[in-house]
Amino acid sequence: MIKLINVSKQYDDLELLKDFNISLEENKITCLFGPSGIGKTTIANIIAGLIPIDKGEVTGTEHAVFSYVFQEPRLLDWYSIYDNIDFVLKDVYDNEKRKKIINSYIEMVELTDYKNYKPRALSGGMAQRVSLARAFAYPSNVLIMDEPFKGLDVKLKKEMVSLFQRLWRESNRTVLFITHDVEEAAELSNTIHIIKNKPASVVQTIDVDNTGNKDSIKNVLLSC
Repeated sequence: MIKLINVSKQYDDLELLKDFNISLEENKITCLFGPSGIGKTTIANIIAGLIPIDKGEVTGTEHAVFSYVFQEPRLLDWYSIYDNIDFVLKDVYDNEKRKKIINSYIEMVELTDYKNYKPRALSGGMAQRVSLARAFAYPSNVLIMDEPFKGLDVKLKKEMVSLFQRLWRESNRTVLFITHDVEEAAELSNTIHIIKNKPASVVQTIDVDNTGNKDSIKNVLLSC
């Protein structure tokens, strides 16, 4: 289990976190739910070790290997779909194993016929599917998803959510999912931490697995 224990973080005069506590259960999807600008991405970056903390402790990350899915696909424009995934695996697997893994994930996101296409030839949804495939193809045990479905239309978002669930069930990683979308939080999460205030604090934690009633969870999130 990954934990932030009494973590504080300040940028100049802005005190973003003060004695902040949170935990991520292993192989579960933990959601940070709250408005934009509250510090959710900062919390994720602290967990991933990308930014230092001023005070406190981060535990459980000693053997963590991270991969990311962002709001934007962040693909390399001069590489094909295949090569974008190959790029992050070159130092991990030999050629034959890499080829099998890449083709397997491209097939899972239903882009086999497009694997030689470059990002500029893809729709936004297709590009984000490549981003998902790349994140899952990398042998991480912790996946950070920073509002990955933001800006997608309703139909495409449902497709992406379904795809993510399928990929996650097959790999069963620890996931930190960041969103301010009520539907995403209720449908995808095992645990939801509702973040508010400045400095940011967890005002409520919802155990989705034990609550069961998604409508009641959505009503709680809507009221926040």
